[in-house]
Amino acid sequence: MTGVKVISTSTIHVANKDSTVEEEIRLTPWDLQFLLFVPIQKGLLFRNNPITTPPTIIIQHLKHSLSSTLSFFPPLAGRLSVTEHDDNTSSVSVICNNSGALFVHAVADEYSVNDIVSSVYTPRFVYSLFPLNRVRNHEGITKPLLAVQVTELNDGFFVGCTMNHVVGDGTSFWHFMNSWAEISRGSEELSKPPVLERWFVDSSASAIRVPLTKEKMIQSGYDGFVPEPQCERVFHFSKDKIAELKAKANAEIEGKSKNKISSLQALLTHLWRSVVRSQGLEPEEEVNYGLTMGGRGRIKSPAVAENYFGNAVQVGIVRMKVKELLGGGLGKGALEMNKIVGLHTEEKMKSYYKGWAENPRFLTMRGLEGNNAVVTSSSPRFDVYGNDFGWGKPVAVRSGAVNKSHGKITVYAGAEDGVDIEVCLSYEILEAMGNDPGFMDAVSRSAT
Repeated sequence: MTGVKVISTSTIHVANKDSTVEEEIRLTPWDLQFLLFVPIQKGLLFRNNPITTPPTIIIQHLKHSLSSTLSFFPPLAGRLSVTEHDDNTSSVSVICNNSGALFVHAVADEYSVNDIVSSVYTPRFVYSLFPLNRVRNHEGITKPLLAVQVTELNDGFFVGCTMNHVVGDGTSFWHFMNSWAEISRGSEELSKPPVLERWFVDSSASAIRVPLTKEKMIQSGYDGFVPEPQCERVFHFSKDKIAELKAKANAEIEGKSKNKISSLQALLTHLWRSVVRSQGLEPEEEVNYGLTMGGRGRIKSPAVAENYFGNAVQVGIVRMKVKELLGGGLGKGALEMNKIVGLHTEEKMKSYYKGWAENPRFLTMRGLEGNNAVVTSSSPRFDVYGNDFGWGKPVAVRSGAVNKSHGKITVYAGAEDGVDIEVCLSYEILEAMGNDPGFMDAVSRSAT
């Protein structure tokens, strides 16, 4: 890791654990679909507090507060357990055995906060600010399900977190981070305790068997596929610019549909159109947009709790021809996106869930790679900038090296207002987008 020096590594266990019972958590189709995929990696960038706190005090405080937080999130201190069956299938669960989370203390004092926030393209050294790179989720059998790296910069620090995606989705990830910050600020209880019991359509059903052995997981998880190196750029859109895009999209479909385009649908379509323009594709070529949609709030019977800790997501695909997307105006593409979102009703999500249990299909990095496809993860609803650990709020959020395939789009709330969108594409396409006035007119500035 160039310029990043590891000072120490340690294992953080659940605080005050007095039970010897190892709880087993059965996994759902929503969890198991990520078995061969990569973890979630997100990190927060902080400037040094004007009242300087010694780094050693910060590190010890974060270790202690992490241990206390794991008391509320015992799956993150556990490991995956695989039971192989005679028919070449396996049952996978999480064992809350307090094996612990990984904590890494590192120093990168040749880098500053501005090296990250002022760069047009995300510098590659940011990848070294995260632990457990090149790990797949199925390796959670022996590797930690949660790993944290706190790296000292010359004028701040970066808290990089890697969480096994089998254990939880983006909502769960930020729920944990918000909780850790809350405990770190001095709270002894959580304002939003996690609901750890897994959601099943039929709670009496037996454990789901997947058509994988441990050996097959290893082979399928790597399969020799390495995504082509991409670049990343973060674009910021102000609240006012997003409102303009929403108004434009809805004006264009007025009289053609009773649907109302949301702010995010208009914004993502605006981005998608620029990506496609910048690729120089033929009019008849098909382009796809993958939208990650959540079950919390959609599924009512039995309801998926708002504080549900686990996975409750699936992907819907918008498919259009280039000439339709670029020739039909912002409204046409946004309406197609709106229709896909509308199709993902409670019935649709339950149907996918049941169908997966009968015919398991796993997400892989190879499966996501495609020149004519983009896929969005994360959400501007996640409370990123509320993560004050006692030294002030973060100044930026960045993601790690995993899941950096061509067309990966990550959406965050802006630091002050609006939305930040992290776009992972080739340098040539990102340069073309930066020189696309139709796109950049809505970009307020480079996100910080």
